[in-house]
Amino acid sequence: MFGRVLAAGCASVVFTSVVIASVVTTVVVFDHKPQLGVSAPGSGSAPSPEAVSDIPATMLVLYQKAAQVCPGLDWSVLAGIGKVETNHGRADMPGVSSGENFAGAGGPMQFLAPTFDSVAAHHPLPAGGVTPPSRYNPSDAIYAAAYYLCDSGAPGDMHAAIFTYNHADWYVNEVLDQAAHYRSQTPSGGGDCGTLPGSDPASVVLAFACSQLGQPYVWGGDGPEVSGGWDCSGLTKAAYARAGVTLPRTAADQFHAGPPIPENSLRPGDLVFYGTDTDIHHVGLYLGAGKIVNAPTFGVPVQVQDLHYSGDDYYGATSPLHPPAAAAANPAQ
Repeated sequence: MFGRVLAAGCASVVFTSVVIASVVTTVVVFDHKPQLGVSAPGSGSAPSPEAVSDIPATMLVLYQKAAQVCPGLDWSVLAGIGKVETNHGRADMPGVSSGENFAGAGGPMQFLAPTFDSVAAHHPLPAGGVTPPSRYNPSDAIYAAAYYLCDSGAPGDMHAAIFTYNHADWYVNEVLDQAAHYRSQTPSGGGDCGTLPGSDPASVVLAFACSQLGQPYVWGGDGPEVSGGWDCSGLTKAAYARAGVTLPRTAADQFHAGPPIPENSLRPGDLVFYGTDTDIHHVGLYLGAGKIVNAPTFGVPVQVQDLHYSGDDYYGATSPLHPPAAAAANPAQ
C-alpha cells in the first residue's frame, strides 16, 4: 500500500541502401544529446493489436523504452524499421544473428560495423545489452537506432531521419506505413493530466485522480474529506469507483483482482504495481507516455511521476476496465 518514493518518478535492396546510409553516418554531427529516462507524448502511443501479435514481446518493450532517449520519437518508427529490415530479428538470412550479409550489414537493425561503432562511441548504450556493445544484441541495436534517428533529425523531420538510415524513398514510406499499423487508433494519453483522451471510462478514472493532484499522502487515507488525504490504493479505488468499477482496498488485493496484462500493452487508466510476490506495496494509475499519477508515500502529495525509475521494483499491471477475455489476447511476458 505504500513504499519508497517513486523517482519523479525484400531485404536485399534494403541491405544495398544501408551501405549508402553508413557513409552518411560518418559525417553526422552529434550535437543532439537526448537523455536516458526522458519521456515524451510521442514515445508513449499504445500498440495496436497487430503490433502485439506480430512483434515479440521482448522486442516491443525494447522499442518502447529506446524511443524515450529521443524526445518525441514514437516507438513504432523503431518497430517499423525492425520489421522492414529483419522482421524483428526473425528473418532467415545471413547477417541477422551473426555474420554479415553481402553488403556488410548485421544485427536485427542491420547496422554496418562502422555505423554502429560511431553511434555507440557518441552515445553510451544503457544496461541490458552486452559489453562491449554489439550490433547483434537487440537492446544495443535498438537503442543505437533510436540515437541515430535522433542525431539525423527525428522527430522534427522524420522523413529525413529515416532517409538517412536508408537512402530510399520507398524505404521511408514502407517504414512509416508499418509504424502507422503498429500504433493503436485508440488515443493513448499524453502522459500528463492536461491531455486526457476523452470521456471514456479510462478518462473518467484519470480525471478524478488528476483532480486530486497536490492532496497529501495519508496512511489508510480515503480522501481529503474523510481522512485528510489519500494513500496509493485509496486513490485508485476511489478513481475506479467514478467509472462504476469496485476495486478491493489494498494494493495487493487490487493486483490479484486482475486481469493481469504485460507492460507492453499498458493503456491509460490501467493499474501499475510495485513490489514482490510477497509484498506488493504500491499501486498507481497509468497516464500514458511512461507516466503515472499516484499517491507516492509519506510527505509526498498526489502527483504525476515516471512509471520507471532507477532501482524501481515494478511488479506488474492489471486492466480492470477490460474483461479477462480481452486481456487473454495479450499474454503475459
